[in-house]
Amino acid sequence: MRRFDREPLAGFVSPQSYLQPGGVELMSQDGAVSIIPYAEVKTVSFVKDFDAVEPERKLFNTRPKMGGLWVRMKFRDGDEMDGILSNNLLHLDTYGFTVTPPDPYANNQRVFLPRAALLDLQVLGVVGSPLKRGKKKPAASKDQIKLFE
Repeated sequence: MRRFDREPLAGFVSPQSYLQPGGVELMSQDGAVSIIPYAEVKTVSFVKDFDAVEPERKLFNTRPKMGGLWVRMKFRDGDEMDGILSNNLLHLDTYGFTVTPPDPYANNQRVFLPRAALLDLQVLGVVGSPLKRGKKKPAASKDQIKLFE
């Protein structure tokens, strides 16, 4: 968990109940449970490994291939981050947004961003729309020769 102007916190959250009305419920590696207010939280990252330290890519270099809404978030401290937000509105959380970060092979698998941490959230594109557009056949030219009529 990254916080504004403070040290990051490492710990565990329950995916079903970590979003509480007062903040994010976090169990430290020592077993102590605390609730961090949303105003202090910048991001909650769901990671593969706590000890992995690798540079994090925050913006997509090209149009993403994953399906969903391609969004760009601007944080209160001016930092920006891209992500893929689910195209299903039932997956939206009351307290913030859960996105897939730009690098699917990095340590961060999913990232939760509290609404209180964001100044702006813009949709840059819809990737993999479920709408199937039927291809229209091009209209035959009147100059075309009719062989089988």
